[in-house]
Amino acid sequence: MNNARSAAARPRGRPRGNPPTRESVVVAARALFLERGYRATTLRAVAGAAGVDAALISYHFGSKKGLFAEVMQFQCAGALTVDEVLSGDPATLPARLIDAVTGLWEDADFRRLTARGGTAAEVIREYLEQELLGRLVEFLGGRDATARATAVVTVLGGIIYTRYLNPLPTPSALTPAETRAALVPALRAALAPRAGRR
Repeated sequence: MNNARSAAARPRGRPRGNPPTRESVVVAARALFLERGYRATTLRAVAGAAGVDAALISYHFGSKKGLFAEVMQFQCAGALTVDEVLSGDPATLPARLIDAVTGLWEDADFRRLTARGGTAAEVIREYLEQELLGRLVEFLGGRDATARATAVVTVLGGIIYTRYLNPLPTPSALTPAETRAALVPALRAALAPRAGRR
């Protein structure tokens, strides 16, 4: 009864006073996605946990998938950003790329989020293609930039798949440092300009 009364008393839309930020909604959503999983988490439940109207969440994130994608990005915030990875000594770029991937995926909460079925896989795929691949093409430049960036993303995607999403015994048994040592040569070759092209 008290819950019904408080829900009825809550004004629709953006609350007055000190409105919650997007981050507070994402934090509430993250907790629910980790606790209940993607399917069992509703926008109404997130709204209740964040103390806002569900319409505000739809306005800011568009859909549950949009909110989940934001949660995934929020989870990535503690890891190296693409800008940080691409800056610095070009000679150590392969190692930084591998460290960024393993650093993120070794986080238990991130792996729990990514284990939430097709939506997580779709968000990861969109990130690899739209964010990482595009930024690498821009960073590398030249006529062969797309081919080189595609090779890099393929190696990194292979790490994600064989160590975390569908672990194979040998790759998943390696430490992050061993993974770096094994795959830096492959990434270095992928990043190298193609012979005969400028």
